[in-house]
Amino acid sequence: MVSVLEICAGAGGQALGFEQAGFSHAGLIEIDRDACETIVRNRPDWNVINQDVSRVDGSEFQGVDVLAGGVPCPPFSVAGRQLGQSDDRDLFPEAIRLLRALHPKFMVIENVRGLLAQRFAAYRAHILAQLEFAGYRAEWQLLNSSDYGVPQLRPRSILVAALPQYWSNFKWPTPIDTPAPTVGTVLLEQMASNGWENASTWATNANRIAPTLVGGSRKHGGPDLGPTRARKAWAELGVNGISLANTPPESDFQGVPRLTVEMTAALQGFPSDWSFTGTKTSRYRQVGNAFPPPVASALARSVRESIELEQSRPRNDSGTQPVSPVFV
Repeated sequence: MVSVLEICAGAGGQALGFEQAGFSHAGLIEIDRDACETIVRNRPDWNVINQDVSRVDGSEFQGVDVLAGGVPCPPFSVAGRQLGQSDDRDLFPEAIRLLRALHPKFMVIENVRGLLAQRFAAYRAHILAQLEFAGYRAEWQLLNSSDYGVPQLRPRSILVAALPQYWSNFKWPTPIDTPAPTVGTVLLEQMASNGWENASTWATNANRIAPTLVGGSRKHGGPDLGPTRARKAWAELGVNGISLANTPPESDFQGVPRLTVEMTAALQGFPSDWSFTGTKTSRYRQVGNAFPPPVASALARSVRESIELEQSRPRNDSGTQPVSPVFV
């Protein structure tokens, strides 16, 4: 079975996607204790390491097939100061350090769309140059989560790097044929779970995909759906984004409902049985910062197909691929 080591694993969104694509997990490294406890609660057999990635030398993970992760977004997010490589939360250097130490077949790193802005062009080029020097081919792509069945647009910048023989087989995942479900479709059952009389009417009006969830950073952000602009977009869907509710609306509820943490998780594509630990702020932060599992799964399947295709090629007695004869 192909294996993956994940850094900055968060609450397990990307790990779930890789699991769905048939990967085994060599380890999941995450600095936030609540997020680690979330993963352990849901997958007690996984090797979860509550540690700062800068303190992990990687020696125990030699031979892993894929290095993956969602390095912190605040250095590149339009909601932050966009300090890029000058931000002490930028962990691209740590990802590249581990890549050099482990020499995996692939590296997959997810981040916010802001990383693809022109202001970071030089930094992206610097990262690609480092990867090339390490012997890898690499490319950035923007993937919209709604193209893979997630009920929010949630554009993500994805960096994929691979050793040349695997890169030649790699294809970016193709969007699914059917439109993503709407907010109303996804959340109707939860909104109606306490007998709210207006749940069906609300769901009919919430007939679009969601704005991008904003989880905030460890330094900033609370249990709300983001800044004023984001809250306005949620209000157009019939959602009060100023805070999160503890429970779905009661039967006699009047007004504009708030989302629960469980509802936001559904909008991220988490399965309904995936539970989160910590305070409401912590749980929402884990959800809001996650890589949607359906997108991670589509990407992981493309990576796995590339690996398996290369491994299935015929080898000669020396273990290398036979060279085709050249006729003059």
